[in-house]
Amino acid sequence: MAAIELTKENFADVAAANDIVMVDFWAPWCGPCRSFAPVYEQVSAAYPNIVFSKINTEIEQELSEHFEIRSIPTLMAIREQVVIFMQAGAIPAAVLHDIISKVQALDMAEVHKEISR
Repeated sequence: MAAIELTKENFADVAAANDIVMVDFWAPWCGPCRSFAPVYEQVSAAYPNIVFSKINTEIEQELSEHFEIRSIPTLMAIREQVVIFMQAGAIPAAVLHDIISKVQALDMAEVHKEISR
């Protein structure tokens, strides 16, 4: 499944409408971003219930600044509108699968409880 492009206009709606959203911050000139892209797309095919998205940091500078992106690629996981994971650097498919498994297994009731304190 192809990743959807997130923009400042659709980011909040996509995050609100989906339980889990994976986000790849990237730029066209970034070599590691280009090598991570096929891995990200291949892994996305295994998770039809998860939204895989991309944010072009060159175009969406406001989103990049909001999330304090300093290095690309950066992978972010959002679950129930909460950023629960963020890591810079291209990662192998096996590690991405592991991250997604942990995101899915997370007790979000506990996370929301912690946030509300």
